[in-house]
Amino acid sequence: MPSPHSRIGLVRVHVPEARQSSREIEEELCRQSPGAALPTGLLEHMFGLRERCVAAPGDLPSDLAARAGAAVLEDAGLPPEAIDLLVYTGITKDLDEPATANVVAAKLGVTAPVFDLMNACNGVLSALESADALIRLGSYRRVLVVTGEAPSRLTRWRVPDRGRLASAMASLTLGDMGAAVLVEASERPGILGSRFFANPAAWPSAVLRSPYATGRMHELEVDDAALTASFAGLREQTVKAAGELIGAVADCALFCVHQPSAAMTRILCSTTGIPEEAVIPTFAHHGNVATATIPLQLVLAQEQGRLREGDLVGIVGLASGTSVGVMALRW
Repeated sequence: MPSPHSRIGLVRVHVPEARQSSREIEEELCRQSPGAALPTGLLEHMFGLRERCVAAPGDLPSDLAARAGAAVLEDAGLPPEAIDLLVYTGITKDLDEPATANVVAAKLGVTAPVFDLMNACNGVLSALESADALIRLGSYRRVLVVTGEAPSRLTRWRVPDRGRLASAMASLTLGDMGAAVLVEASERPGILGSRFFANPAAWPSAVLRSPYATGRMHELEVDDAALTASFAGLREQTVKAAGELIGAVADCALFCVHQPSAAMTRILCSTTGIPEEAVIPTFAHHGNVATATIPLQLVLAQEQGRLREGDLVGIVGLASGTSVGVMALRW
């Protein structure tokens, strides 16, 4: 029977122990690419990065996701068979075929249906929207959304000259993390609503090309100026959606926003009217952890006592492509 509502029951993250400081990143780039001439301190000055999380060499994306998923099951007191659907949303994954969700489910002992859902850094947000719809339809009652991000392995250490440095900079800030979100059927409203908007013509601004298209491996290339500009046309829709879903900004106990850099977080807050103090900064000490960014903020908010039952939470996700997602939650 369809459930009237869905809610987030639990969120957990797996944070790798290893860290790589911005100074260490700069030194390694200069060692491998002396012609790039990267100025010391540029990563902190330009992006606000002090250090990033780095997964252990043997860890796969599925391992990061499974550890976060196992923490959810343990803390919720649920056996693996209590999960009705598992969705994997990471940009990085173990396999192209089959779905990496199968690998994560096998590691957790989950035998429910699974699938992968990809939408760049908005993967988790898109999966939450999908889980909400499926639960409301009555198809499932418990959906486990997981991600395992290991994008530090996409770092472009080989930059032939300073002219190519700009497109490699974003790759130096990527951090690794696993995350899991339990979405459950509920009698009270939890996920209050969501809206997504896209500017598909801007897709060339941040690209990791598939080897299937060209027959060879490619590196991540990001035009930071073009990517930032691509979101400008979505500002009006984003602000309107936030007003419809959330109401007054002051009513929100917390805002979770995607954080590709400290500067981008400030720009997002200023253009949407979100108070910076309502956002928990994560970029400086974790890096851009892609789809794990929103779950990380929810976990930190709980640990810091900033998120309590009944609180209103606003979420604004950004992703290359370009897409923006807005969601309202009642915790």
